[in-house]
Amino acid sequence: MERKRNNVQHKDLREWLKAIDAIGELKIIEGADRDEDIGPIVSMLAPSYTSPAILFDNIKGYPQGYRVLANSLNSYRRIGFTLGLSLDLKPFELSSRLLGLIENINLIPPKFVEKGPVMENILTGKDVNVLKFPTPKWHENDGGRYIGTGTFDIIKDPDSNWVNLGTYRVMLFEEPTRVGFYITPGKHGYIIRGKYFSLNKPCPVAAVVGGDPLLFLVTSTEIPSGVCEYDWAGGLRGRAYEVFEGKITGLPLPADAEIILEGFSQPEVRHPEGPFGEWPGYYGGGIEEEPVIDVKAIYHRNDPIILGVPPQCPPDEQARFRAVFRSALLKKEMENAGIPGVIECWCHEVGGTRLLLAVSIKQSYLGQARQAGHVASQCRAGAYAGRYVVVVDDDIDVTDLNEVVWAMCTRSDPETSIDIIKRAWSSRIDPMVSPEDRIKGRFSNSRAIIDATRPWEWKDAFPKVNAPSRELLAKTKEKWGFLLK
Repeated sequence: MERKRNNVQHKDLREWLKAIDAIGELKIIEGADRDEDIGPIVSMLAPSYTSPAILFDNIKGYPQGYRVLANSLNSYRRIGFTLGLSLDLKPFELSSRLLGLIENINLIPPKFVEKGPVMENILTGKDVNVLKFPTPKWHENDGGRYIGTGTFDIIKDPDSNWVNLGTYRVMLFEEPTRVGFYITPGKHGYIIRGKYFSLNKPCPVAAVVGGDPLLFLVTSTEIPSGVCEYDWAGGLRGRAYEVFEGKITGLPLPADAEIILEGFSQPEVRHPEGPFGEWPGYYGGGIEEEPVIDVKAIYHRNDPIILGVPPQCPPDEQARFRAVFRSALLKKEMENAGIPGVIECWCHEVGGTRLLLAVSIKQSYLGQARQAGHVASQCRAGAYAGRYVVVVDDDIDVTDLNEVVWAMCTRSDPETSIDIIKRAWSSRIDPMVSPEDRIKGRFSNSRAIIDATRPWEWKDAFPKVNAPSRELLAKTKEKWGFLLK
């Protein structure tokens, strides 16, 4: 694939904000209430992918300058800017350009420095207080306030030098030195944390609240095991991230972050966590005893900014940026698995980018469609908490739900075109996990692979489509497109 030039302009969240403001995509709201206003405003904006980023300042009960940024990446224009790409690319074009970058990525490890902006304030001992920041209650029925929605957590594998950055939710309690630390089973952070716990050792961890939006995007995506997200994101932007050695854990911490909580997760310490409105659009999990982080140090900039990315009923902010990333990674992983003829992949926003995947192929042999569907459902980018995979012919635009559902309705037969995979990897936030299975900890589900391609054996005899070809339609739109305006 042709090498695509990247042009990431920002260094950190503050430079990103200045640039977004300059293109007219930022609004500032003053005087909002932490619990009554911020969450509902973000929920109101979530359905619209043209809504602005919102910076809440002068929040009731907190010093001016202690801010919350929300709805930041709920725009394909802002996603494009964050990736160093054009502001005017359509979602699939963004994903395709990103895939070009991924195909040619050169990993760039972080660079250690002695000082950074996040070290303007260092709180330890009796000064540690995670409650000093204006953390909102994001959803009406949440069990508490979550400082960790737009965070990423840093953890290091005890058996290697692999440093993993992953986006896991972090809940506030009434205790100023302790936060919740929920990770879905099977995630890299869960596996690494489990290694410490199995040795009865505390797990060093740091939660970064308000990092570079590009680095946050990468930490929210299924990067291959053993690859450090610092290196991967550094490769995307073309320069190393500056990090410093954490005073408590020794972990590499981003020098340009807004807020960092550093400490340890103890094997035997649990605290009730949840409920929290999650990405499928439900409270799929209730209140469970989960590990915590005992915070030993807080680093924060003057006038710190919390980056909030709370999940909403999809399609929402998370679904939009994850669709761009996950679709590119899905195509790459399918090609790496040796599936020929993969034309396009799209992880649909309405399914939270997990529950509905569409793959188009150019058929060249019997069984290819089933092979493509099964691999898509079980590779790293598609395996977690999926539901449906629809495989279509190359004349279908996989980003267009109308075309995908039309193909499914007219080119598949319920009896012969659907394969079911049982006991697949799911999560406690899956709303279809029964109460009985929740009690027993059985968080699995089934997958439907829907072959919506023309049957190979008689595809040449399949009825012709009555629509114009893509080429003719493009010419018609060029000549007569004014009629659509």
